[in-house]
Amino acid sequence: MSYLSHTDAERRRMLQAIGVDRLEDLYEDVPQGLRLSGLDVPAGLSEVEVLRLMQSKAAENLDLETRPSFLGGGAYFGYVPAAVGAITGRAEFYTSYTPYQPEVSQGTLQVIYEFQSMICLLTGLDVANASLYDGATAVAEAASMALNATGRNRVLVPDTLSPEYRRVLSTYAEGIGYDVDVGPIVEGGQLDVTEEHAAVIVQNPDFLGSVVAMEKLATLAHSHGALFIAVVDPISLGILKPPGEYGADIAVGEGQNLGGWLSYGGPYLGFIASTPNLQRRLPGRIAGATVDDRGNPAYVLTLQTREQHIRRERATSNICTNEALVALGATVYMALLGKEGLREVAEHALQKAHYAADRMGAVPGFGVATPSPFFREFALRCPVPAEEVNRFLLSRDILGGLDLSRIYPDNASLRDCLLLGMTEMTTRNDIDACVSALTDMVAARSTTREPAGVGGRA
Repeated sequence: MSYLSHTDAERRRMLQAIGVDRLEDLYEDVPQGLRLSGLDVPAGLSEVEVLRLMQSKAAENLDLETRPSFLGGGAYFGYVPAAVGAITGRAEFYTSYTPYQPEVSQGTLQVIYEFQSMICLLTGLDVANASLYDGATAVAEAASMALNATGRNRVLVPDTLSPEYRRVLSTYAEGIGYDVDVGPIVEGGQLDVTEEHAAVIVQNPDFLGSVVAMEKLATLAHSHGALFIAVVDPISLGILKPPGEYGADIAVGEGQNLGGWLSYGGPYLGFIASTPNLQRRLPGRIAGATVDDRGNPAYVLTLQTREQHIRRERATSNICTNEALVALGATVYMALLGKEGLREVAEHALQKAHYAADRMGAVPGFGVATPSPFFREFALRCPVPAEEVNRFLLSRDILGGLDLSRIYPDNASLRDCLLLGMTEMTTRNDIDACVSALTDMVAARSTTREPAGVGGRA
């Protein structure tokens, strides 16, 4: 405790005040086997030694800049314009905190306002907040909005909603006390909606890449008095109809691919937008534009539904951080691309995904498991366990896809399937190299396969 400023005499007085003799007495309820007797901390290093150590550690990582990668499932390796890092790295943005004092936070407040405005344009809805932690928490917060708005105690999600989003939703549900029903979207765009459901939450494109008939599902949800929540890939909105045009009450999603780096999983950026009648149920805060007493443009925090403020018992959420720096990066990215640029990025991902599906699905033993139409991702059925395919691809310096048998262990139709994702950074050479590797793997297996009846897997 050498880093604490308290003296030994002060510590003794505090221990006496709470009725214990030693600091260790505070940990009596912790089992002895879980206590640390000390920390094995190595000796300190010089600056040069630390730099060399970190460089050696970094060299162990796989560099997506120099090898084909087909990873997806919600996090994507897209192009980040240099302007994004240059602007978000400026000290006035990089070191700023929540803009409680608008008179000294006009830059941050304007960024938040511009971000909200762009999310509204992107989703076709009327109001957006200043951002959430990530796509998963955005889904859970949207569910809470629906529960509060309808007074009901159940939400319905299809089994093609991202498993990560479903897990976070279930965690929220356990704490708050509501039920999450999971079911398939059957042929014709139907879900088993009832009058007990506060919301129907549907991802489009879904986790397996398919584009979903959202208008039918929105109409179905509304016919039972439930809100319709659309979970969207923002890049897909460059070519797909925005949620506001097919009747979504709330739209949420992950904004990492709006000029964000993969960064080992964070920090990411959740966004949420809604119709006007739900704006006071939005979590976080909303920045608004006004004028000051001299008539000059000014920005303020218009709505702040936070538990730290007054009337905290009526707060709609305990989300505190607004991820404003990541939102700034997304704002810069969207401003640089504009409508046409976003559409071009989306078209690149779409065209490359379909080219890859055609080529990879034609390799003997392989096939596309995701039905058309699909956007940037598809499930590839493999003739051997997906884990084995990924190992072979890695031996060719190619990062494969997500092993769906690990994500959906009880779904026989997805056994031995890889989820492959494309972005504008995926090249034709990347896809052709993967096809060549898959072809070589099939050829190698055919020459080493055991005779029929001896064993092994055909």
